[in-house]
Amino acid sequence: MNFVLRSNGRIFSAKSIHDYIKKEYESCSVNTIMKYLDYLEEAYIIESIKQYSTRTKKELSYYVKIYDADVAFNSIRCMDNRFDLTHNLENIVYNELVYMGYNIWVYNNSGKEIDFLAQQGNKKYYIQVAYSIAEDKAYEREFEAFKGIDNISQKIMITNDDIDYSTSVVRHIKLKDFLVMSDLDDK
Repeated sequence: MNFVLRSNGRIFSAKSIHDYIKKEYESCSVNTIMKYLDYLEEAYIIESIKQYSTRTKKELSYYVKIYDADVAFNSIRCMDNRFDLTHNLENIVYNELVYMGYNIWVYNNSGKEIDFLAQQGNKKYYIQVAYSIAEDKAYEREFEAFKGIDNISQKIMITNDDIDYSTSVVRHIKLKDFLVMSDLDDK
């Protein structure tokens, strides 16, 4: 449970947890791990989202991204005051998108992960979340994920930066502005 709560905003599989436990401790089944994850979801402690795919068979994949229902679950499990600000920020954005009523998936764009594909009705939004993109490496990494996606759907970058990093094809939303929006079309 500690591992799962501290791993918010990361993709992992029940099999990877199983393999680690089997190697370090004792044997247990993948089904047991999946049951424990289901129990955490049923208790509204975590929520999982799957990777978006147009192929139905891909939905059978065990790879999911886990988010804490309350970001405090991550913070109270933190040791040495080393808070994972980036993943906690992503978790906050996830919780807000759910609250706004969006259907959400992780999107794999030719090997580059886009944090969220949010859909409501016939509108799609590709969303990247980063604590800051002020440094060149972070800016390039986060914007590179959008490369190759058509301009029909909105591409959104949400950061804690005060500077507006919007481009002609990507809309930047400051976290403080995002948190007061009722939907992604608010200006």
